[in-house]
Amino acid sequence: MAMNHKILLVDDDQDLLVMYREILSKLPSQPEIHTAASGARALALLEDEPFTLLICDLKMPKMDGLQVLSIVRRKHPQLRTVVLTAIMDEQFRSRVYALGVDQFWQKPGTEQEIKLFLDCLESLLGREAQSGFRGMQSKSLVDILQLECLSQSSAVLKISNGPQTARIWIQNGELIDATTDDLTGEPAFRAILAWKTGLFETLAAEPARPRTIFNSYQALLLETAQAFDESKAHDTEVITSSATPAGPDATPVSPLAALMRRHGVEFALETNHTDPKQFEAHGLENPQPMADWARQMMDRLTSLGDRLRAGQLNQVECLGPQRHVAIVPRGNAELCIGWNHNMSGGKIRETMKKILNQWAS
Repeated sequence: MAMNHKILLVDDDQDLLVMYREILSKLPSQPEIHTAASGARALALLEDEPFTLLICDLKMPKMDGLQVLSIVRRKHPQLRTVVLTAIMDEQFRSRVYALGVDQFWQKPGTEQEIKLFLDCLESLLGREAQSGFRGMQSKSLVDILQLECLSQSSAVLKISNGPQTARIWIQNGELIDATTDDLTGEPAFRAILAWKTGLFETLAAEPARPRTIFNSYQALLLETAQAFDESKAHDTEVITSSATPAGPDATPVSPLAALMRRHGVEFALETNHTDPKQFEAHGLENPQPMADWARQMMDRLTSLGDRLRAGQLNQVECLGPQRHVAIVPRGNAELCIGWNHNMSGGKIRETMKKILNQWAS
């Protein structure tokens, strides 16, 4: 008989309670969703009936989320716990994990983030009670890496695969280093991705860790996937170099895939301005909204420039809290590059010059 899971969602904002209750209703296991607008109310509900999972905000009046979690850990040690917060502070994150919380989430704002959030919660609900590792054993390593990088977190992932152990260092959403028993840096990262199974543990961040990986995680995942596909097609070893395939029958490497190897690049998109349905993208799970946005942005700014007689529009830079974007028009096409939020405007402009030379060639 399947277990009837029950989730308790705690937040002092009534509007958010309604919104996230609706989001949680989309979980495949169809759990019962209960809500509490205060820490005291949540603790009272936990005393009255058993729950499978507690999802708690951090910043609440009178009794904050850390106090709630501390009490829950003592009174209900088997209860799964998740933090859902707008606070992105490494001190809070460290304190939360020190309390034994299973997952730490910044409140998702995009469809992709919501999907990852629901997938990970479903995985958490499906786990039997156990001690030891936090993590998502039913999720792939790629899923966990994307989760950590999308949430711009800082952590160390410890992976165990039988007798093998490895670690991956992430700082502010960027891959910093990776090690296995005998490899370091990018070779170690590629070797870890080849593991089919394993156990995951999230450890505290190590900000002083020297950086050995300078490619974005999207570029490394893309290269590894391409190498894996090529090895399956030709029944040979996985190719981890970025060399262009040789021979008249070889499939050419996309120029956009090559752009993904630039430091800080999170995605690359080329649109066709005359046909909204034509575009090529790397690093985007759902590129159509970004393609539409890039075209609309260029149309509006070009129109504004014409009215102001400002001259030709050469490049657009949009700096945001989670990601930066640069767009460059070229004839009937636009090249749209997504950048890690830590990249400065000056560094983006400097690297864009190299990218444009590479794109033009």
